[in-house]
Amino acid sequence: MTSSNFRIKNNFRWVIVFLLFLATSINYIDRQVIGILKPFISADLNWSEQDYGYIITAFQISYAIGLLLTGAFLDKLGTRLGYVSAVGVWSIAGIAHSMASSVLGFTFFRSLLGLGEAANFPAAVKTIAEWFPKRERAFATGLFNSGSTVGAIAAPIIVSYITILLNWKWAFIITGLLGFFWIGLWLLLYHKPSEHPKLSIEELKYINQDEENEAEPPVIKLGQLLKYKETYAICLTRFLSDWVWWFFLFWIPDYLSKSRNLNIKELVMPLIIIYAVSSIGGIGGGWLSSFFIKSGVSVDKARKDTIFICSLLVLPIIALNFATDIWLVVLLLSLAAAGHQGWAANIFTIISDIYPKTAVGAMMGISGFFGAIGGALAASFVGLLLQATNSYTIIFTVASVMYITNWLIIKIIIPDIKPLIFNTK
Repeated sequence: MTSSNFRIKNNFRWVIVFLLFLATSINYIDRQVIGILKPFISADLNWSEQDYGYIITAFQISYAIGLLLTGAFLDKLGTRLGYVSAVGVWSIAGIAHSMASSVLGFTFFRSLLGLGEAANFPAAVKTIAEWFPKRERAFATGLFNSGSTVGAIAAPIIVSYITILLNWKWAFIITGLLGFFWIGLWLLLYHKPSEHPKLSIEELKYINQDEENEAEPPVIKLGQLLKYKETYAICLTRFLSDWVWWFFLFWIPDYLSKSRNLNIKELVMPLIIIYAVSSIGGIGGGWLSSFFIKSGVSVDKARKDTIFICSLLVLPIIALNFATDIWLVVLLLSLAAAGHQGWAANIFTIISDIYPKTAVGAMMGISGFFGAIGGALAASFVGLLLQATNSYTIIFTVASVMYITNWLIIKIIIPDIKPLIFNTK
């Protein structure tokens, strides 16, 4: 039975994808709580826009440092224990937000949250690379990455209900406890393919079909990754556009509340629509890329064409500067968020297309570091800009062209998406 026509009959691969999806959902619920509660906490603790911008910057600097460290850490420790450690740290930090009573306190706990949450995507992408052959990875990545939008959908429902019923402090406590539930499931259900008790030799061969000619994947050091232009291209695209997604998470609830005069109950439905559509974009972007490949299109063309299509969905966001109808605003934000998620599913998969499995975690960490640094700089800039102008015009204008710029960067700097050959001697 050949790897080309063999299919894994057992469902445990998709159980693993569900666990990754669930972790990503919890990750985004925990990080988004502060954005939804910003009007309440600002009124209670007398925050300014600048204060909030600095708190978000602290989170993203810590997130950047975490990405730089946890990628290599996960490559050494493995996804089973590494993931558990990360979820434990960010869950404790999320709960601890309820004890903060000052900007400094929120800055500290927000930094700890960022440090823990940084491991989620390196661990998830590394797990996908371990369990899926290349032609299936984009779809699996799109599925787990949709957890980010499902978490963003669930957050306003959960947080608004808890806040109305109890208060904003309990919103941090209850959402923070979700991570410990996930840890129990992960330890109970997760095994690496080579250690899974129900995985047959044929199934293991199917998973590893892209490495049939390699006895053992090469061990790649950080310095080796920095020798290739592909590394800089991927890092640059993350730097230029990750901040747009952070902006959707941390400022869109406040944008809708202030500029469109929506209260916390009225915010729920627009946010659900925006993040639901973005989830469709993530899954659709992953599916489209995989569909192209299965239809005979090269990996290079499939990834680049899909990224181009996703970039077109973001361009219309510039019209937010002129839109007055709330549902037109929701539509434009939804399309842009979907474009980002489709792009993210493919840029994550490109990493596993180009780099060996032993370097995927480290490369996710490096590229994520640059994305988080871009987000940190943008957060402070957005806070200062809103404090000075009380206008989102510049922000939406810049965001609209980021993804078409990314497509050009990938197309020019990486003329052919294919595995790199590393000299490990």
